[in-house]
Amino acid sequence: MDSELPAASVSERFHSRWGLVLATLGMAVGTGNIWRFPRIVASNGGGSFLIAWVLFLFLWSVPLMIVEFSFGKRARLGALRAFRRLAGPGAGWMGGWVALCATAIMFYYSVVAGWCLRYFAASITGELRGGDPQAFWSSYAGSYQAFLTHAVALALAVSVVWFGVRGIERIAKILIPLLALLVVILAIRAVTLPGAAAGLEFLFRPDWHALRDVNIWLQALTQNAWDTGAGWGLILTYAIYMRAREDVPLNSFLIAFGNNSMSLLAGIMVLCTVFAINPGAREDIVGAGNEGLTFIWMPRLFEQMPAGGFFMSFFFLALSFAALTSLISMIELVTRLLIDAGMIRRRALGVVICGGLWFGAPSALSLAFLHNQDWVWGVGLMLSGLFFALAARRFGVERLRREVVNAEGANFHVGRWWSFVITVVVPLEAVILMAWWLWEARGWDPEGWLHPFRSATVGTVLLQWLIALILVVLLNRWVGQRGTRGSGEATS
Repeated sequence: MDSELPAASVSERFHSRWGLVLATLGMAVGTGNIWRFPRIVASNGGGSFLIAWVLFLFLWSVPLMIVEFSFGKRARLGALRAFRRLAGPGAGWMGGWVALCATAIMFYYSVVAGWCLRYFAASITGELRGGDPQAFWSSYAGSYQAFLTHAVALALAVSVVWFGVRGIERIAKILIPLLALLVVILAIRAVTLPGAAAGLEFLFRPDWHALRDVNIWLQALTQNAWDTGAGWGLILTYAIYMRAREDVPLNSFLIAFGNNSMSLLAGIMVLCTVFAINPGAREDIVGAGNEGLTFIWMPRLFEQMPAGGFFMSFFFLALSFAALTSLISMIELVTRLLIDAGMIRRRALGVVICGGLWFGAPSALSLAFLHNQDWVWGVGLMLSGLFFALAARRFGVERLRREVVNAEGANFHVGRWWSFVITVVVPLEAVILMAWWLWEARGWDPEGWLHPFRSATVGTVLLQWLIALILVVLLNRWVGQRGTRGSGEATS
């Protein structure tokens, strides 16, 4: 394999497993847990959806998390160079895709984090009380105010990453326990509302006949792909800073179950509130979209709740914490790539904040542009998961299991089932998901489904993916040429 930066060049480490788990949990728990999960559960049969969702935790999320932890721990490099080191120089473009996809998401995710901060401020000042949430949202989203809050969110996250792993670990030890506490308080308040039992019954009582619906299974797999962070390259980035004897399997299971527990609590919080205050609103919320649910329907529901203003502030504070901790991980991913390229951390962060402000501006100023990017790169995450599985196969799945996954320090050993899932099941799932979503998009716009400049079409995906693939192939060649002229350190 080609020469790369030596693993010893990474001197920073998480001080404890607790710090690593909390930081990675902060990466995994984001707005998708709080605003998408309850809506998807409500749209797909409640308890029936949960069965498929839990199954895919073991058939997608945990296996890919194990791969990511293993790659980061073994290579001690960002996504592009880690793929080159472990799967060969010819696989570097796949790591480049993973990194580019997460970076593209970062550009608009900072906008979403800014929304959360703005609504938290509005809930504190009373701007949301007694007014029209739809009018407030319409006047804010896509305006210069959204750009300013996007800049604030980006600056807050960069200020944490500025201090490296030490800063990420410290903030995670504060924000994640607080986030969990806030969500638990909100869930307890929701279940104590009169009529909340109907929401619990809907959420946890399965309709076994509904499991015949293929869409429920596909939506459950999609939710795992989007809300756990598995296959994004973010876990790989944090795993660079793992201690040498860290337990890869145990960490993967802890984060997967921690993430899904937060999703369940969010489901309880939202659905019990809906059923208790306005049971008829469930169908409206199903069609409201992520932003509609969070920024229009939830304020309306809190208005009808005793001490609703107080709990509304809790809700948007929790959402802000979730968004910021996920944004921090995305910024660290990009920063790590630039550090691997030879930049010092501070200079790399200067590039990140300038790039984030510039490339995030279109999403801040246009909801249509943000929705386009969310569509293109959300589907792109399935391709990222596929590339991790393929890279693991190129390295040798059994070799990875033996030398890294079940290495010294692992108290929980993973069996051959994992090798089969990564080799066969995950690639099949990724291909099915991508094909399904693109087929669905064809139905959304039968006449213009190949149009490259519409919001959610097959054409816009193919055009942007083609540009991205050309870029990462060229970048991989450049990295290879630069490595050849380098110092020639030995590789694994």
